[in-house]
Amino acid sequence: MSSSRIQAIESFQQHRPVAKTLILLPTYNERENIEAMLEALNHAEPSCDVLVIDDNSPDNTADHVACLAPSLGYRVYLMRRAQKFGLGIAYLDAYAWALDHCPEYETFVQMDADFSHDPRMLPLLISQSQAYGVAVGSRYVQGGATPDWKRWRLWLSRLGNLYMRMVLRLFFPAYQLKDSTSGFVSWRRDVLRAVMTQPVLGDGYAYQTSAKLVAFRSGYPAIEVPIIFRDRRLGVSKLSRNIILEAFVIPWKLGWRFSTS
Repeated sequence: MSSSRIQAIESFQQHRPVAKTLILLPTYNERENIEAMLEALNHAEPSCDVLVIDDNSPDNTADHVACLAPSLGYRVYLMRRAQKFGLGIAYLDAYAWALDHCPEYETFVQMDADFSHDPRMLPLLISQSQAYGVAVGSRYVQGGATPDWKRWRLWLSRLGNLYMRMVLRLFFPAYQLKDSTSGFVSWRRDVLRAVMTQPVLGDGYAYQTSAKLVAFRSGYPAIEVPIIFRDRRLGVSKLSRNIILEAFVIPWKLGWRFSTS
């Protein structure tokens, strides 16, 4: 975790009992979605606390979170970062801080703040991660789906994940994960700590694959839980050409790095 990237970390509702699970929500211009998401998590079972990681959103997402937090029924942490450093670095900063400063949490869940990931799936994802170490909300196992996607995007994602799996299996034949780029992931604390002791590469989709591969290499292959992935309710997608291109390079980098270590 780099202190130069983090402007402040604010805490709300600290009088409330600590939950066993911490939800991590990275945000950039999510003001339109964040209120509904925080309210949805008010009713989550099992109960959860929330860490919002905001990259100095021009739409003042962070300030909106600070206004909403006192009325919520759980603990809220707000990490304000100086600028948009990227999704992967957001998670690494947040996980490093949470592991060092929040010893009470047994499980950590990363998910999107735009309702692409359904909060109603949290109980199953959390229980599976407690059993297996890491659980991935998967679009590409039986029961998973992406009903809102156009055909080109569906095939781009499917082929990208197939490509990831084929390349990584050249180096690690036992690697079987079908949705390496999923951003809906629940980590048991000991597994997350093991992952954080090793280098995790990339941003966006590449980061997602890198973290799961590190877990696999540490002896914790992920269990995949089928999810229905929805398009964001409001706002603009953060998907970029650079993120897509990086995802095609990263499995080779990961394969070479970990096969020689």
